[in-house]
Amino acid sequence: MTVDAHVHIWDIDGGKFDVEYDWLEKTSDVLSRTYTLGDLEPQLSEFGVGALVLVQAADSLAETRALIDAAEHAPLPATVVGWLPLHDPARTAAELDPPHPALVGVRHMIHRDPDPEWLLRHEVSESLGLLADSGLVFDAVAERPDLVAQIPVIAAAHPALTIVLDHLGKPPIAERGWQPWADLLAEAAACPNVVAKLSGLATASAPGFTAADWQPYVDHALSVFGPDRLLAGGDWPFTLTAASYRTVWRTTLDTLATLSPTDRDAVLSENARRIYRLP
Repeated sequence: MTVDAHVHIWDIDGGKFDVEYDWLEKTSDVLSRTYTLGDLEPQLSEFGVGALVLVQAADSLAETRALIDAAEHAPLPATVVGWLPLHDPARTAAELDPPHPALVGVRHMIHRDPDPEWLLRHEVSESLGLLADSGLVFDAVAERPDLVAQIPVIAAAHPALTIVLDHLGKPPIAERGWQPWADLLAEAAACPNVVAKLSGLATASAPGFTAADWQPYVDHALSVFGPDRLLAGGDWPFTLTAASYRTVWRTTLDTLATLSPTDRDAVLSENARRIYRLP
């Protein structure tokens, strides 16, 4: 069974979400529509996807609750990386008393926050400690070098907190760049409580990308993290701005082709099941 560890859904017409996705208008017309699990479900069987992790796309409690509802009614096992007000430890504590069983992680749109050091705030650190105490993970959408550089800082401050680096920290694939991304990824991987997600690579690539374009970056991630600390996600529907869901998964699988069956299973299934508490 493959776990797609990074799926988004949203309702731009309101509905249960009651959320405004203002960033959608600044990205692509492809994204400016409602996306549901029903839209994705027909594509899952081709790659043996048997479980999902639904990931927040708005810093909104309303969306978190809608994602939990979607996970409870999903056609296959699903858990949620939602949003909590980490800037307000008291409110975060209230939301975690107790956390909903489907809520297994929290994320904040740090790459869109006007404060580039939001993640380093004292009050946010206090809330990250609350996540660790509750057994939740923190997904870090660190899509810039300055944000990736902050990961070892919070990892050292919270050794009991599992931190998931989304999208491999957005390697510079399109321009065939390497530094400072490679060293920053290695520094994050040196922290035993940090894992990384093979996701979002299509939107970091030039048009017409192939597995050969991704391979050096995936190989580096495998070298510094090892197969036991990597997981994979399709980043649907965001990836549709660059490639189809099929293309993303085929390319991902091609980059993992030389791994042993055990290591491939770890990256594609077992790590995500463990980290995101999937059955």
